[in-house]
Amino acid sequence: MHQSDKVHQEQKELTMLHFVKDLPNICSLAGLFFALLAIYYAVLGTFPLALIFILWAVLFDWLDGIIARKMKSRSQAHKDFGPQLDSLIDMVSFGVFPAVFLLSYGNFNPSFIPGAFLIVATSAIRLSYFNIFGMIDGQTYKGLALDNNVIILALLYLFEGFFSHPVFAIILYTALIVMLGFNLAPIKTPKFTGKWIYALVIYTVIMTIILG
Repeated sequence: MHQSDKVHQEQKELTMLHFVKDLPNICSLAGLFFALLAIYYAVLGTFPLALIFILWAVLFDWLDGIIARKMKSRSQAHKDFGPQLDSLIDMVSFGVFPAVFLLSYGNFNPSFIPGAFLIVATSAIRLSYFNIFGMIDGQTYKGLALDNNVIILALLYLFEGFFSHPVFAIILYTALIVMLGFNLAPIKTPKFTGKWIYALVIYTVIMTIILG
């Protein structure tokens, strides 16, 4: 048996729960839990809490990659599994959540359904493209990464008190659609890694205090 076939066969023999014991995957699943809480509170209309939890989901999304890169002894099976899990969780965190947030803020008015669909569809397209073609290089994405959408959304929500609910709903709708254009645009955007994690931690803590 060829060496690559042997490795593939060994990977197939691993149970699904085997990958839950991997620290980066645990981190990814923690992010999924926060994303679920964010969706839950978005449906309830408790928008500040929804945004707090999605920012923590972003933080854990960043942490799983950082931890994975530092684990030099991580098996190839875990290296292959991790990005797939991360991509599916990104779909929930940065595709489903903002769509639900928009629908809920718009009081589930049917006119908000096209925008919600575009958010989910754009996320699916972008993540599928990324899974096949990856980054331009180790530090550069093509288009705006999806996690930036919810980071900007949380910042935008701080101005909610200056507008009536119907007006701000339109502002949210417009802002999210504009961001979708940047997600799919053939432009180069930097990957915020390294010490940028400290900036995200500070931003998340400050926004948690403000929104909470």
